[in-house]
Amino acid sequence: MAFLERSHLEIIRAVELHGTMTAAANALHLTQSALSHSMRKLEDQIGVKLWSREGRSLRPTPAGTYLLATANRLIPQFVHAEERLGQFARGERGTLRIGMECHPCYQWLQKIIAPYLRAWPSVDFEVKQKFKFGGIGALFAHEIDLLVTPDPLRKKSLHFEPVFDYEQVLVVSSDHPLREKDYVIPQQLGEEVLFTYPVPRDRLDIYTHFLAPASRTVRKQKVVESTDMMFQMVACGRGVAALPRWLVEEFSEKYPVCPVQLGSDGVQKQIFLGIRQTDLEIDYLNAFMALARSYHEQPQIDSEHE
Repeated sequence: MAFLERSHLEIIRAVELHGTMTAAANALHLTQSALSHSMRKLEDQIGVKLWSREGRSLRPTPAGTYLLATANRLIPQFVHAEERLGQFARGERGTLRIGMECHPCYQWLQKIIAPYLRAWPSVDFEVKQKFKFGGIGALFAHEIDLLVTPDPLRKKSLHFEPVFDYEQVLVVSSDHPLREKDYVIPQQLGEEVLFTYPVPRDRLDIYTHFLAPASRTVRKQKVVESTDMMFQMVACGRGVAALPRWLVEEFSEKYPVCPVQLGSDGVQKQIFLGIRQTDLEIDYLNAFMALARSYHEQPQIDSEHE
């Protein structure tokens, strides 16, 4: 006899997010007694506890952790299905939810959004950046429909295709000693302050493709969320950054900064668009990918993920 319901999944997600039964009940517009009764009944039926108490907070047990992972995977799919059914009922095409694992790609995306929205007025459009399980996980969980990433994961259920190539370069101020070099080597960055986006170090190309292979690092790394602020800091001589050449050339019209090649061969990358294999026939998804590819031959639209 089935006893696991969607409401149980909603509750365990809310408790994990808010920390207490009371806060979870408020978020779900339930009484605390109703919420507690529902979960006690489920625990009795499955014969295992889902939470352990730590002070005033609740922490999931191994069984609770498993159920939480299931909830995080299934609830977004329920929500997506309900949204799609509602769109069918209203005669709408659907929603294109784009996930970004590429901070500077917003500059590129802005050039595509306007013509796309004009061509597809019946398609809703969302851009998401922060995912609880990463971009690939968000695709699998149906939290997004299309992922912009430099790091495709080759899975049978996913389809990735490159839309443009780019070169990552070092960004320095116009009076920096390295500005006139044909290229820099890792040893020359040992005393530099490096500005990066809030991305794990193993996802930063300047580390994985340039510094780490030479067993080198920088004096200090500082996280900056804003592209504009990063260029301001570099222009004022506070440090250096690693960004796509096209972006540096674009911002050099606003700030006194210069691009310098990383290594004698440079650091070459690609940006990919990823979708689920089951969505390959959706017309408005294909239209966006076609529009993205049409910018491939325009050098000012190249990009980078950090």
